[in-house]
Amino acid sequence: MPYVIAEPCIDVMDKSCVEECPVDCIYEGDRKLYINPKECIDCGACEPVCPVEAISQDRRVPEEYTAFVDDNNEFFTGVLSGRDKPLGTPGGAHKTGPIGVDTALVADK
Repeated sequence: MPYVIAEPCIDVMDKSCVEECPVDCIYEGDRKLYINPKECIDCGACEPVCPVEAISQDRRVPEEYTAFVDDNNEFFTGVLSGRDKPLGTPGGAHKTGPIGVDTALVADK
């Protein structure tokens, strides 16, 4: 998982990162954005434009946010509330539009 969006994005979702992403791999939950690890090309374009510094490489996530590494993956591989199957790798966030639901970690914050 190259890049991860952590807790500072919750209830902010500025979306500057979405505009910078050349491969459309940043998906919108209800309260937070998520980077699809299979679609991300590890270019880093999203990281410097985040106004709350929520984005970092998975191996450089601040210690207090390490749970978001697995959580980001869970958004795509787990079955989210109200859905009947995992989101998986749909091939771009514009194809799906806002997902409108978050992982349990984010929903409980």
